[in-house]
Amino acid sequence: IQVLKGLLYLHREKHIIHRDLKPSNLLVNHRGEVKITDFGVSAIMQSTSGQANSFVGTYNYMSPERISGGKYGYKSDIWSLGLVLLECATGQFPFSPPELDEGWTNVYELMEAIVDQPPPSASSDQFSPEFCSFISACVQKDPKDRQSAHELMTHPFMNLYEDLHVDLASYFTNAGSPLATLKTCDTISDS
Repeated sequence: IQVLKGLLYLHREKHIIHRDLKPSNLLVNHRGEVKITDFGVSAIMQSTSGQANSFVGTYNYMSPERISGGKYGYKSDIWSLGLVLLECATGQFPFSPPELDEGWTNVYELMEAIVDQPPPSASSDQFSPEFCSFISACVQKDPKDRQSAHELMTHPFMNLYEDLHVDLASYFTNAGSPLATLKTCDTISDS
């Protein structure tokens, strides 16, 4: 929810396409707040319907329209979000290499797979119908068929756990580095 709210803010308020959304660009601080980072390849658009056509970012999470060299918009970030969530859920990157033992021979094979293979999906045997539907809404090949961040905020998956309080702060405090519990910033601001 926090990442989706962040994308909604970037897209609607700041008119920014992140262009490099991936697991390593999503950080969780000691308060359990998820932050989108690394805006080095972001594009600022003139309006909410702006389109870009440059080729920057991490290939693995690029949308098919970006890899094909076509125009792309905010929904290219939604494709990336879908892949990130699916990877977090399954523990592996959604596009499997042809030879599972060897991995991708080169980046062009991966890019061809993203453009030509059917979009990845969440297994209905492992995941809720709401999660499967959410992933499907994110990874549609045609960006016109992909939901926007605003539309995804009302998706049933977003409401599935709204009554469940997930305490990311205690999880990361208990699982993380002892440095995560330091109150240095809070102490300085209190002085």
